[in-house]
Amino acid sequence: MSETSASTEPSLQQVREQIVALLPRLRRFGRAITRHPADADDLVQISIERALSRYQQWRPEAPFHSWMFGIMRNAWIDEARARGRQGKVLAPEEAGFDVPDHASEAQLRLLSVQKALATLPEEQRLAVALVLVEGLSYKEAAEALAVPIGTLTSRLARGREALQKQLE
Repeated sequence: MSETSASTEPSLQQVREQIVALLPRLRRFGRAITRHPADADDLVQISIERALSRYQQWRPEAPFHSWMFGIMRNAWIDEARARGRQGKVLAPEEAGFDVPDHASEAQLRLLSVQKALATLPEEQRLAVALVLVEGLSYKEAAEALAVPIGTLTSRLARGREALQKQLE
């Protein structure tokens, strides 16, 4: 192996450090995908395990967060298919969003946004979560979702419009 190719391969330590720095965003995206905190934590764990076992597939010249969000999306698809075969419900509707009596106005607003986001169709929810919540560029989000930029733009526009209507 030449020096140049050795320097472009990521080390396990580099990937671990990137994962630690990305954890809050992974958890947030996990909640947007699953609509349930416990399922989100499970999805984050599965995604991290996959990333660590395949860390050599990440190319340091590519954005790490896009790679991780793509892993998370694929893990969610796998999990949803498996659960569908088992006939299980991912999160009962009765679980809803619990609002404590002492919640501040900002907390209530955040909960209403989370609830509105959870009602979007999955394609729109993921586009909104990656671009508006996580701040990915359209190109990065399209790559993470494995769709053309035009498709992402369309999903994002429909998601924004639906969110605005629900939050009015």
